Amino acid sequence: MWKIRKKLYGVGAVLLIVAATLQMTYIHPKWRKDYSPEAGGLVASQLSPEQILLQLFGFREFLAGILWVRADGFFDAGNYDAILPIIRVCTILDPHNIDIYATGMWHIAYNFTDQEQRSNRRYIPIALALAKDGIKNNPNTYELYFETGWLWYQKIDDNPSEAVKYFQEMVKKKDVLPAREDLLANAYFRDQKIMTGLNWYFHLYKEAIARAKKDTFYANSQIRDTLESNIDNTIIRMIQRGYLAQKRNDGSYEKGDYDTKPPFNVGFSAKVTVVRPRVLRVTGTWNVLPVGCRIRFIVRDLHYPNALPAELDWNKNDNFNFNLPTNLTYMQDQLFCKDQRFDRVENMSKDPTMYPFDSNHYLLEFFYDPAFGAPHIQDKFGWNGVGMTDPNFLNTQIRKGVRVIYATLELSKDQILMRGQWQNRHATVETSNFKESSPTESMTNIVKVPSLRGN
Repeated sequence: MWKIRKKLYGVGAVLLIVAATLQMTYIHPKWRKDYSPEAGGLVASQLSPEQILLQLFGFREFLAGILWVRADGFFDAGNYDAILPIIRVCTILDPHNIDIYATGMWHIAYNFTDQEQRSNRRYIPIALALAKDGIKNNPNTYELYFETGWLWYQKIDDNPSEAVKYFQEMVKKKDVLPAREDLLANAYFRDQKIMTGLNWYFHLYKEAIARAKKDTFYANSQIRDTLESNIDNTIIRMIQRGYLAQKRNDGSYEKGDYDTKPPFNVGFSAKVTVVRPRVLRVTGTWNVLPVGCRIRFIVRDLHYPNALPAELDWNKNDNFNFNLPTNLTYMQDQLFCKDQRFDRVENMSKDPTMYPFDSNHYLLEFFYDPAFGAPHIQDKFGWNGVGMTDPNFLNTQIRKGVRVIYATLELSKDQILMRGQWQNRHATVETSNFKESSPTESMTNIVKVPSLRGN
């Protein structure tokens, strides 16, 4: 009996030593870092004691799944503020769950909207911070490189070199889907690397031919045929838009007859009228008959932090600071052009927390970049705007290598809120060349664009 007790005491002593070692080397340091009240950590503020216990004993993924289901419920209920910390907690508990990162980025960048369905773009730096964290924890799969590149390419809709960077990393991964790979070519085109984009098409086409021969699955032949069509169209556009002649730099572009010549005067002008407090009517002219042009319109604080012409420095936030500045206003929308004009009402009165208008002065920005335009418009303007001009607002400085349209106006806080001396008065600001216009009735249904396969 005594021998059995001695053995039990010995086992107990060993277990005690192991427990003490774990406590000193792992459990206590981790608790102190992430869970102690003094640390004020994000995890400690979001988890109950029993949930912390589950996490420490290896139920991290299980707990993350429970919290993620809860986050989805908050989203369905429209309680967006509660979602942000839960997304971060889930990525801490389960840093290898790709779906949490991808869906979280999508929620943050796209689904935090105002009553007019305009995204709150102040959240984009947080989405990018989440993307970088996801890539750091999951570097061997293509998915988060794709999601981040797509965020730059489709949502931010600027800085094409950023989209190129992430798509380049995406195509290096062994698990990348063939249908995703041609996105890199489109990003190259926006980044003014036209020949690089064409060469990438040829690379993919060679791989697609081999894949279709090896496996006769319909999707493989479809990808091959699509790439062949993209190559044909790109070569034709390079010729008809005069791109190859410009690159030769031998005077042939100046002498030749190309769709981008002579440069077309877009005739931009704009007027903004405060029709009600926080409600602006934006009208103007755009001397381009085919539909398909959308002009970026931004309302922001005159001295908004990290502001650049017609955008923000989106990469400035690498941490997870979910407390957006409640005193800053930033609204971005698209002005759809039809019948050589645009006319849109921007109602910001329903979302005073998103558009507080606390500053005294506000900048109104108008911006058009042909590199991001529709292909049929680019057939006239070119990839870099060589076929576009404007006597008042053509700008060759704010976007490297591209001719863009950029104009600004200003309004004061009192004008936007219709108070003080502007009470019961409608403030109006306009470009110096603005003239009232009306739709051209006889031209409404006529669309004239250069033919992709012209004579």
